[in-house]
Amino acid sequence: MTANATSAHDFRFTAIEGDALPLANFKGKAVLVVNTASRCGFTPQYEGLQALWQTYRDRGLVVLGVPSNDFGGQEPGSNADIKKFCEVNFSVDFPMTEKVVVKGSNAHPFYKWAADQLGALAAPKWNFHKYLVAPDGRLVDWFSTPTEPDAPRLRAAIEAVLPKR
Repeated sequence: MTANATSAHDFRFTAIEGDALPLANFKGKAVLVVNTASRCGFTPQYEGLQALWQTYRDRGLVVLGVPSNDFGGQEPGSNADIKKFCEVNFSVDFPMTEKVVVKGSNAHPFYKWAADQLGALAAPKWNFHKYLVAPDGRLVDWFSTPTEPDAPRLRAAIEAVLPKR
């Protein structure tokens, strides 16, 4: 949102349904921010992301899908098309944003900030790139596209930021 941002909670998206979606709504919860696409070889990760959401949401994890058409034009549909695709094919019920740009000079401010925080190597190089935000809004880590939602490294990072049982 601003160059003065100190936390992920300083940013806002628009939900796929059109409502405001400030990340401040998720204060006290960990957030896995994932840029998504419906026509990508990695699209089956939606299934794993939904499973991750179901496993950890009661402990304070939010999976946030961020559709983007930046890589290979693999998310050409409207927001309504994307929402329907995700619900029908993967039973997705985790929150999703409207389609945004996640790379380059026109990237959504959250993505610009995340790349500034973690370095250029941490910027998305393809669909299904993941950022983990701690409950206090700190950007904890990033995970490249091939990192499956059930990968031990990703699960360990999530476990480390969630409240202990």
